[in-house]
Amino acid sequence: MRVLAISGSLRAASHNTALLRAAAQLAPEGVEVELYHGLDLLPPFNEDDEADLPAPEVARLRDAIASADAVLISTPEYNGTVPGQLKHAVDWASRPYGPGAALWGKPTAVIGASTTDYGAMWAQDHLRKALGIAGARALEADLPVGKAQHRFDEEGSLSDPDTAERLTEILTALIDHRHELSRAA
Repeated sequence: MRVLAISGSLRAASHNTALLRAAAQLAPEGVEVELYHGLDLLPPFNEDDEADLPAPEVARLRDAIASADAVLISTPEYNGTVPGQLKHAVDWASRPYGPGAALWGKPTAVIGASTTDYGAMWAQDHLRKALGIAGARALEADLPVGKAQHRFDEEGSLSDPDTAERLTEILTALIDHRHELSRAA
């Protein structure tokens, strides 16, 4: 099983990207977690550009999502919601709307980390809502990692055992969710 991991943060030392790297290390045998690179290359979503051949990075994002068995997204929270570049990714992957879209029917899970006490809870909620409207099958479970600066070591490795345990639970739930959707299809 292949899980595409998308970090909503563009920062080099992102806690959200570090959380996804930890997910790759914690993934059970037979599950590959592949980190998507290139979110910063996506153009802003513009409906006028939908009729044309999509930009190369849009096509690459759509292909990466479509070919994955499931998607795991880690989002920071900016001004109480999802960062704009991550929202562009959801919008591009939701088009053309309906069964032809990369996100349509895709099992997804949303997690998030921030330096605040709340661990990007609002952003996770908003992202699950946007994914649901886009046709993805988002887990209701979340993983708010608050005070993230204290949960990773200087090299960016997850050092908090409670967070690692919860992350493993989310991965297991996403894998189970994917299997349930496959059986129901």
